Amino acid sequence: MLESTFRLSEHGTTVRTEVLAGITTFLTMAYIMFVNPSILAATGMDQGAVFVATCLAAAVGTLIMGLYANYPIALAPGMGLNAYFTYGVVMGMNYSWQVALGAVFLSGVLFIILSLLPVREWVVNSIPRSLKIAISAGIGLFLAIIGMKNAGIVIDHPATLVGLGDISSAPVLLAAAGFLAMVVLDYLRVPGAIILSILGVTLVGVIMGVSPPGGVMSMPPSLAPTLMQLDIVGALNVGLIAVVFAFFFVDLFDTAGTLVGVAHRAGLLDEQGRLPRLKKALMADSVATVVGAGLGTSTTTSYIESAAGIRAGGRTGLTACVVALLFLLGLFFSPLAGTIPAYATAPALVYVACLMARGLSELDWEDLTEYAPGVIAAISMPLTFSIANGIGFGFIAYAVVKVLTGQGAKVSAAVYVIAVAFVAKFVLIS
Repeated sequence: MLESTFRLSEHGTTVRTEVLAGITTFLTMAYIMFVNPSILAATGMDQGAVFVATCLAAAVGTLIMGLYANYPIALAPGMGLNAYFTYGVVMGMNYSWQVALGAVFLSGVLFIILSLLPVREWVVNSIPRSLKIAISAGIGLFLAIIGMKNAGIVIDHPATLVGLGDISSAPVLLAAAGFLAMVVLDYLRVPGAIILSILGVTLVGVIMGVSPPGGVMSMPPSLAPTLMQLDIVGALNVGLIAVVFAFFFVDLFDTAGTLVGVAHRAGLLDEQGRLPRLKKALMADSVATVVGAGLGTSTTTSYIESAAGIRAGGRTGLTACVVALLFLLGLFFSPLAGTIPAYATAPALVYVACLMARGLSELDWEDLTEYAPGVIAAISMPLTFSIANGIGFGFIAYAVVKVLTGQGAKVSAAVYVIAVAFVAKFVLIS
């Protein structure tokens, strides 16, 4: 049955290799079970319910990717978009978390429609590479400032907006130790570097009396507080159009980049460098976002951490199915999610930020009209505390700079449409 479903021999792999690869992938991304509830709980959402929604959304999305698309790629609520959901949409724009979930749902539906239409590749290819890179890096910078804020390293300051916190305090020192542990363990290629560091810092904090001890395992908490609580009607508010498109564009770019990058490492691209069954893979991602919104979590997307499992030999959807099973088993560790303090999860945000920010090195630093709009997009996200603002500033700057330098004909129509839409948003809605 496994051979006929996943075509193991055709991909040069075995059941044992696929299982080990699935375990490896899970260990590299298991941190999301604890980080995502911690971030979304700041909106007022029930942390236990979000924990369950996180595990279920990851399991459902990954299972679809494995069984339907037959790729060794795992999905879970995306880092960056969960922070934007909390700090940008709910706390920054003063929308309820129910409305924010509605916006996530609408972005998922838009993604499904795009995945079904033949214009999918046109949309992806119409966006300049410099902006794709900058948006990803900008999300990393956005995560970095949130992580440092949660750790107590960065604090608000009435004169300079931000300032240095009490770096001699125990939480700050533990957060710094956690970050260093993640870097060193990952450099040594230790599977699960992030989750091991989070658990290690939590344990040390409990032993030192910095945070109270808690449980480890129990039956899963109720999903009722977040299940189908999304407000779709409220999300149709004209002021949320930019938010819906921000969720959509980031998910689209992130998914396309992750799928191609991971598939390249696995040797799954065809002779033309294209990804077979791309439509199925994108459909799995978009359906997972819709399902996740219904369960009660922010955008669910493909994880670049899947590359760890591929490095371990994973080549088929069986790897993904193993990851899905492990996320279901993770449901029984909800007390641990409530025990882990902010100073233990904050280093994960900064660490992921470092991985995402390295994309800035891929900008064309010889062409000012390419890298200037990209840098504007990237730095606008943390400085305005909004991914949508960063995307908007980036597209507007790119279109205007290209026109004023006589290169307007080289810019796709999609860029102009998006730029004009954001101008209208800033002028009429902001």
